[in-house]
Amino acid sequence: MAVFAAAMVSVATPASGAAAQRRRGIGVPILMYHVIAPAPPDAPFPGLYVTPAQFVSQMDALAAAGYHAVTLDEVRAAWLGSGRLPSRPIVISFDNGYRTQFTRALPVLRRLGWVGDENLQLSGLPPAQGGLNTEQIRALVSAHWELDTQGYDHLDLVGMDRAQLRHQIAAARTLIRRRFHVRADWFCYPSGDYSPAAVAEVKAARFVGATTVVPGWARATDDPYRLPRLRLLGGTSPQGLLALIAGARDDPLPPLAYPARS
Repeated sequence: MAVFAAAMVSVATPASGAAAQRRRGIGVPILMYHVIAPAPPDAPFPGLYVTPAQFVSQMDALAAAGYHAVTLDEVRAAWLGSGRLPSRPIVISFDNGYRTQFTRALPVLRRLGWVGDENLQLSGLPPAQGGLNTEQIRALVSAHWELDTQGYDHLDLVGMDRAQLRHQIAAARTLIRRRFHVRADWFCYPSGDYSPAAVAEVKAARFVGATTVVPGWARATDDPYRLPRLRLLGGTSPQGLLALIAGARDDPLPPLAYPARS
């Protein structure tokens, strides 16, 4: 892809042609989690709840299969030739900033020596509604989790005008960088919806890339502003998770807009 190809020319360190080709071909599955807890009876989206026991068994299955969790920054560094990845890298991302990502997911990943990627919305999920508090977010950062953002209010970006997009995207990045002293180099499209205008504003805010909800594996040859992810739903068995990952390896690239519109 031209965006990454240009970056590779300017950033990549010298390497043999064969090694560079192998590096560019590295595919990385990016998993997507939400709440790590049993779904309450009145949950509007019960599929977004993965029980703590399910999460433990899924992470253990990934480790037994040889996977090792890394951050998106580490993936990009390897793609650009300035870093290395384990033989089977995987990104474990968490959306919306639910408290159980700290109380339930962090201990499991820490036991494995792994890190997560927190996609934080800057408002809309207060601690009283099950959201992370400031101390917990800082603890994730201290545990070497990557802190990225889903925008200011987790609103649908499709159909917004430029000023609204700038607030949701650029202002969110400025605030999260100032508040938590992180780079926040990656954007996560709220609910996975995006348009060419939204992608353009993500680029203008100087994010290095963005993630979607379109299934597939992320590769260096993809458009970095439309990287696929794999949504994990409640009830997924360890074997089901491994099958989901394997089955998505050759999925088509995400479209120019999502949901696709005629």
